[in-house]
Amino acid sequence: MNEQVQAIGFYKGLPIEDASSLIDLKVARQTAAGYDLLIKVKAVSVNPADTKTRQSHPETEIPTILGFDACGIVEEVGDLVKGFSVGDSVFYAGTNQRPGSDQAYQLVDSRLVAQAPKKISIEEAAAMPLTSLTAWESLFERMPLVAKKDANTGQKILIINGAGGVGSIAIQLAKWAGLTVITTASRPETVEWVKKMGADVVLDYHHSLEAQLKEQKIQNIKFGVIFQSTDAYLPKLAKLIAPEGYITSIVENEKPLPMGGLLKAKSITFAWEFMFTKSIYQTEDMASQGEILSQVADLLDQKELQSTLTLTLNTINAQNLRRAHELVESNKMIGKLVITGDFNAK
Repeated sequence: MNEQVQAIGFYKGLPIEDASSLIDLKVARQTAAGYDLLIKVKAVSVNPADTKTRQSHPETEIPTILGFDACGIVEEVGDLVKGFSVGDSVFYAGTNQRPGSDQAYQLVDSRLVAQAPKKISIEEAAAMPLTSLTAWESLFERMPLVAKKDANTGQKILIINGAGGVGSIAIQLAKWAGLTVITTASRPETVEWVKKMGADVVLDYHHSLEAQLKEQKIQNIKFGVIFQSTDAYLPKLAKLIAPEGYITSIVENEKPLPMGGLLKAKSITFAWEFMFTKSIYQTEDMASQGEILSQVADLLDQKELQSTLTLTLNTINAQNLRRAHELVESNKMIGKLVITGDFNAK
C-alpha cells in the first residue's frame, strides 16, 4: 500500500468563505520515473490561476490539488532526468495538467524545473516561477525583444498593471533588458511599488493614458503588454502603440474584439501569452521553461532582479491556503504571497 502524504484540495468549486472550498486531506505518495522528479515541497505561492481554477471547477470524485509556484527538495529522480540529483533545492511552476504543489510530495517534469537561487530564501524563490515565466515569454518570445542586459536601449514599453505579480517582474526584466518602462498604477502604495520595481513613468489608469503621455511628451511606444482586462485596454493600446508595433496579453477577453478595426491599419502584431501552453501540448521547446528559470535564478542571485514576495504565511495547510486565496481574490495584493513550512492539517 502506498504511503499517504498530506495535501490540500477540494471536490467542488466553492466560494472561498466555505470551509469546504479547500480542505486538508491525504493522497498517495508517488514515485519518480522517466523525466519526473519527486519533490518534497517546502514553500508554495498562490496566483490568480489558482483562484480562478478553483472558482469554476466542476464537482469531482477525486480531489483536485492546485498549486503552481513552489520551491522544494528533490527526493527521487526519474531514469531520463538530466542535471538534477537527490537533495537539490529547486523551484518551478509546473503544469495545470497534473496535481499541483499543494501537497507534501509532488511529481514534476524536470524540463520545467531549475536549480533554486542560492542567495535568497526559499520563500523569496517560491514567489517567482509562474510570474517570471509569464513575463519572460511575454517580452522575449511573443515580441522581438532581446533577453540580454541593456540589449533594447532606446525602446519603450507600456505595461498595463505593473503592481500585480506578473507586472512586478515584467518591469524588472524590461529594465534589465534596457527598455524605458511606462506602467499604470493609481493608489499611493502601488505607485511606490512600481517605482521600486524600476518603472520610469507611472500613469494613473483612472485618467486618460493618451492625455498623460502627451503631457509628458512620450511618443513612439513600440511595445505594450496587458496584464489586466484585455477588453478595456486593447482598444486603448491600439491607439497608443506605434505603427508596426507589438501587443501581448495574458488576460482572456470576455467580449468579441474587433481586431481588424483596432490593429490592421497600423499593422500591429497581437499575441496571447499562456505559460502552460508548452506543458499542455508538450511543445518542442518545453524545456525552455527550465532554462528560463535558470536564468531568472542567476539574475536573482546577481541582484539584477529582486523577489516580488510581499507576504509570508507560516505552515502549509487548508486554513492558511484559504486565507491566501481570499487575499488574492481581493485584487488588492501587491507583489506575491507565499506559504512556507511543513504541511500540517488544521
